[in-house]
Amino acid sequence: MQETKIQIQDAFKQNLSDGGCSAAEPFALRTLDDSMEPEFAAGCIIIIDPSTAYRDGSYVFAKDNKDEYIFRQLRIIDGKYFLVPLNDLYETIEISGESQIEGIITQRAGKRRSYHKSYY
Repeated sequence: MQETKIQIQDAFKQNLSDGGCSAAEPFALRTLDDSMEPEFAAGCIIIIDPSTAYRDGSYVFAKDNKDEYIFRQLRIIDGKYFLVPLNDLYETIEISGESQIEGIITQRAGKRRSYHKSYY
């Protein structure tokens, strides 16, 4: 699992540096684990928009404190930023601030049309 996570991060970084997609262009990723279940099942596709404004409660694609990309719900409490999993088996991570937020999840897609959902 860790190896897959690193491969995706490296591919993402390489794509941006090669001009594969603009830093402001929406892109899609597949979730790798169950940390965001039940709202986002493992293996679902999420659409990330780097240009959309975030707010407390937004689902975000961000860098954690180990400089790894992570998908979590953003909570802002007393001016502090937290990346919160929906699955209680995973830990909440405090980040230094908005500079670590790479984009906002705007859509969820899966095999069934009924699973598709938009987030704003």
